[in-house]
Amino acid sequence: EVSTEDPETAFCTLANREDLNPEEGSIYHCLYQFTRNEKLTETNKLLCDVCTQRRYGPKNNIKSEKYVYTNAKKQMLISLAPPVLTLHLKRFQQAGFNLRKVNRHIKFPEVIDLAPFCTVKCKNVAEGKTKVLYSLYGVVEHSGTMRSGHYTAYAKMRSLNNHLSDLVLRGPSPQALETEPVKGQWFHISDTHVQAVSASKVLSSQAYLLFYERLL
Repeated sequence: EVSTEDPETAFCTLANREDLNPEEGSIYHCLYQFTRNEKLTETNKLLCDVCTQRRYGPKNNIKSEKYVYTNAKKQMLISLAPPVLTLHLKRFQQAGFNLRKVNRHIKFPEVIDLAPFCTVKCKNVAEGKTKVLYSLYGVVEHSGTMRSGHYTAYAKMRSLNNHLSDLVLRGPSPQALETEPVKGQWFHISDTHVQAVSASKVLSSQAYLLFYERLL
């Protein structure tokens, strides 16, 4: 979907990104890098239809393929906050002709705020709101190498989140909700073995997939 935005607000977010100062090696830093403002110059210039028509006239008058490219800015922001947020971490990197697994621990919180990564005109966030909060309820972890390994999961047994059901069935509602993690017990699941664990154990895991449910 391509839409024309006000240049003054096109790159604005619900919360100030500059106040975030994310710690390197954290999920906030990953999101900050993924949504950073990029300059498109030289071989990455953007094809400008308006500039082309100004120089060569309407498209049907252009006999040969003549186009005008211009410098531009690019930024990927969230325009619709999902009821369930799934974050997939890239756990591999190219090493010559081979792929190598990335074993670095990435810090992630129990409650995450997506507001610094949402466009100021986010469709399902009430006007004036500067927080878009999510609570962690599931983690997938991989142990081993790129050739072999084992997947395990952490899941949180918690009370029913009626707000999440409302988001899925009827869309967002204006009322404010709790900003603390949804209460419940964490469990570690490995094949048929299930064991109760602490939240600190979950937060120290080498996450591959993270699952959050929307609070606010």
